[in-house]
Amino acid sequence: MTDLDSPRLYPLRLYGDPVLRRKAKPLLATDTLTVPGFDPQTVRQVADTMLETMFEARGVGLAAPQIGLPVRMFVAVEYEDDEEENEGGDDNLRSRVLRDFVMLNPVLKVINKKKDRSYQEGCLSIPGIYEEGVPRARAVQVSYTDLDGMSRVIEADDYLARVFQHEADHLDGVMFLDRLPAEVTEDYRKELLAIQQKSRALLNDLAAHEQRRRAERA
Repeated sequence: MTDLDSPRLYPLRLYGDPVLRRKAKPLLATDTLTVPGFDPQTVRQVADTMLETMFEARGVGLAAPQIGLPVRMFVAVEYEDDEEENEGGDDNLRSRVLRDFVMLNPVLKVINKKKDRSYQEGCLSIPGIYEEGVPRARAVQVSYTDLDGMSRVIEADDYLARVFQHEADHLDGVMFLDRLPAEVTEDYRKELLAIQQKSRALLNDLAAHEQRRRAERA
């Protein structure tokens, strides 16, 4: 069963999808958003479903472009321990959440310029590929708007700082492989081609799904 058959989840856009390379646009907490294949929703509803989709995919963060929405929003969570160590397990991720975040129009400021390359990094839009050595600032400050339209500021270091930087990259059309030497991407050429094929199939399914929805409404 695909996510298109499960209305509580959004289908994840995959490597090769043009939306992942677009620079996302600012939004307001009061906006109405339309995820392709779904009815219009409030920003809060979209954020809630993004979190559900992220948990189902066993992730630590999800940016709006990854569900086909080119707006500057992402969700992320802090777990009791690093999700990196438990990815792919069967435990209930929701039970291990310390804090969850919904960030609109986030602006990152580096507060510790020393680069950290120690964590393994992956991406829900590039399933099955993980690499160490992605250079990330050790600590960042994030200014953002919350779901109530209030301005917030948070500081994060180590793994959580990496999560915020990874998700903020998505809002500028940047993926984690872009921050590694070109030969790393070349090493995964076969796997990436397979993901791109799945991406094209998903886009075709989305188009067909939308045609059916329009026919039903006509």
